[in-house]
Amino acid sequence: MHSPTLVAIAAILMFIMTLMLLAAWRMNPRIAGLKAWTLAFACGLPICLNLLLRDNAPEWLSVIFTQLSTFLLAWLNLTACRSYLGLRQLPSSIGIVSMGTLVAVGLYFTLVQPHQGIRFLMLSTVLGILFLLSGRTMAQGGMAQYPARYLYALCCSGHGVFLLLRPWLFHIGNQGLFNSAQMLVVGHLIVIEAIIALVLLGFCVVMLANEQVTLALKLMADRDPLTGTYNRRAFMATLEKATLYASRLAFPVSVLLIDLDHFKRINDTWGHQRGDDALRHVVGVAQDCLREGDILGRLGGEEFAIALPNANQHEAEQIASRLRQAIAAQPLQYAGTVLPLTTSIGVAAWLPPESPDSLLHRADKAMYQAKRQGRNCVVLAPQAG
Repeated sequence: MHSPTLVAIAAILMFIMTLMLLAAWRMNPRIAGLKAWTLAFACGLPICLNLLLRDNAPEWLSVIFTQLSTFLLAWLNLTACRSYLGLRQLPSSIGIVSMGTLVAVGLYFTLVQPHQGIRFLMLSTVLGILFLLSGRTMAQGGMAQYPARYLYALCCSGHGVFLLLRPWLFHIGNQGLFNSAQMLVVGHLIVIEAIIALVLLGFCVVMLANEQVTLALKLMADRDPLTGTYNRRAFMATLEKATLYASRLAFPVSVLLIDLDHFKRINDTWGHQRGDDALRHVVGVAQDCLREGDILGRLGGEEFAIALPNANQHEAEQIASRLRQAIAAQPLQYAGTVLPLTTSIGVAAWLPPESPDSLLHRADKAMYQAKRQGRNCVVLAPQAG
């Protein structure tokens, strides 16, 4: 039913795609899922070889080989998708039981009650479900931010749907609606679809790897390596966007400028490692106090800024007071030692058409006023330039 030429082409393409993914995995070993994807595509090679040599081997052996190889390909693909997204893997017992059941049913309908149609239906159904699950798993995060994920999900889902439908093509033919030549065309169509789907999926995996590398580089460019918050450049860019949207939609924006009190004393007394711990601790406490959508950045040293979209000066003052109290109430603790921490915070509300630099400058002046007033307090910037 399958053309040896088409199967040979499929084998060559599977070999090339496996080598491509192997190279991608070796160059990017930290990208989760690449190893499983490489192994999945490697399973495609024995599938092709089995189709080429099936006339020279016992049918039962060919069935076992086909069921194992195709199931592993689909299962490893699902495993790779979950690894890539950092999801917990499905229990291995599910895979083992499913694979064992598939092989047992295949052998039953080969040796006990021969029925190639039921065998084919069972295999297609299991594979279709696994590919649909892979597509559903990968479609996360938003298409605008992760286009490669959704392209992969589309290819997986399309292949899964075709796998579920392909037994009915042969069923229709068995009802006498196809002649032998048309049945041969259906067989060729199935092989061609598998070739196209797997080649597309292989290229999508490479795109996913590239997407991961690009996001990692962007994260390195936008994030402070010590605290994981936005760095100064990224924070200012985000603040500029916030003021732009605020001017269009007429909602308020405020900024907090935060300075960790007596930070030099912490470094001189306890060492720079404890100083770094203090900065990370303050960030952790701050993140627990902020609303969804608030933007935290490290401007340098012990200075942090927080952009508060849709918050007027009064609301910003409340957030700043809550943050100051939380930091004071949660000292840094390590090795049985308690290190008290306090902050001085300046609050400024955006005065359109004020620039982000001017807004931040007013918050900075208010923060220095808090320092002069004895530290561990919140000061509001005047509502004038």
